[in-house]
Amino acid sequence: MIVRCSSEVAAALSEGRPVVALESTITSALGLPAPHNRDCFDRVNAAIRAEGAVPALTGLLDGQLVAGVEPGEEDRLLNATQKLAERDLYGAMAARLGAGVSTVSATVAIAHLAGIRIFATGGIGGVHRGAEQSFDVSSDLGAMARHPVAVVSAGAKAFLDLAKTLEVLETLSVPVVGYQTDEFPAFWSRSSGLKIAHCVETPDAIAATMNAARDAGWPGGFLIANPIPRADEIVAAEIAAAIEEGLATAAAAGATGPAATPRILAAIAAATASRSIPANLALAASNASLAAKVAVALSRMGRVRN
Repeated sequence: MIVRCSSEVAAALSEGRPVVALESTITSALGLPAPHNRDCFDRVNAAIRAEGAVPALTGLLDGQLVAGVEPGEEDRLLNATQKLAERDLYGAMAARLGAGVSTVSATVAIAHLAGIRIFATGGIGGVHRGAEQSFDVSSDLGAMARHPVAVVSAGAKAFLDLAKTLEVLETLSVPVVGYQTDEFPAFWSRSSGLKIAHCVETPDAIAATMNAARDAGWPGGFLIANPIPRADEIVAAEIAAAIEEGLATAAAAGATGPAATPRILAAIAAATASRSIPANLALAASNASLAAKVAVALSRMGRVRN
């Protein structure tokens, strides 16, 4: 097998029980500072299990792609310092890298290979501001077009060019489905002011939409846009100044693309008195819970695997 599934995940898939893939970047110190990364790991796993689904943490261990970890192995991914996008997976496998954490693009690739149809994260990457000069567009978008995995997220990270991100998703024919919203969420904020063409009210409706696309021959994935819980939102007007400060900090350091993201997030955390970290945790748990509900619906429909 290209992907080593944990015994729990393998059993669930073989029995048609619901499984939710998880990226490991967000639960590593590369995604959130310790101890918040461990808190995030505990929260998303608890949210998935509370809905009756099985969490499958993805990544790479000893040169092997993994979907789900055995007890104790999660520490190796929580403490890993190598981040892997989809394009990095194959070199890391050949080099038998000891431990690497998966980004969104890597996770949809691993989930597809493992036969897992749905994946929960925080926010996807997208088109960076100034991309008309830098051509800086996240590989997350292309990965969603290539792999038949639904990604549940709180939109894209708010410091990106959200309008251009939606345009690229449209160009790639990736369906964007709003969950109980007709506006694209902006990560820490519930709304970006950008309309979504298709919205649904229930997890069952998401599952039915996914099945309709598969039956019609769509070979790619979905983006399920799930706004941050209202109680945990940092409204767009408040976060805007913090985003500009973070972008300026990254630019002054010469950081671009993936290297810029940690600097921007650190500046935003400082500017919001660290309110962004509890917001990150809340939206990650909310996305995990929704993904699990959809996975349960897919299982009930007998369509849990790709």
